[in-house]
Amino acid sequence: MATVIVEIPLRATAEAAWDAIRDIGAVHTRLAVGFVTATELIPGGRRVTFFNGAVVEEPIVTLDEARRRLVWSAAKGGVTTHYNASAQVFERDSGSKMVWTADFLPDSAQGVIGEMIRTGAKAIAKTLGEV
Repeated sequence: MATVIVEIPLRATAEAAWDAIRDIGAVHTRLAVGFVTATELIPGGRRVTFFNGAVVEEPIVTLDEARRRLVWSAAKGGVTTHYNASAQVFERDSGSKMVWTADFLPDSAQGVIGEMIRTGAKAIAKTLGEV
């Protein structure tokens, strides 16, 4: 199983960053503007439309307020046969840090998924304030 981990330093406070992440129906307006172009709540999760036209259903696995951690998977759409990811926010001296971890199959999707995650990380940094 392939894994991609991206750390995103942010100017936003941990509370502000977590508030945007936990708002699972507003990824396109509050978290990853331009990377995600539409988000629709569906039973058990959300349907996300990406900048390249890809549409993926993402069941929400865990929304952990105490740890500021969101876990989701990808059920329909995309290039993977298995996808599970988390976003967790940590406090820093100035601002915060978001860690996006994705585990997926097949391993051969690492190039495509890695590039999508890096593109998404840039959009998140721009939306929540780059350090």
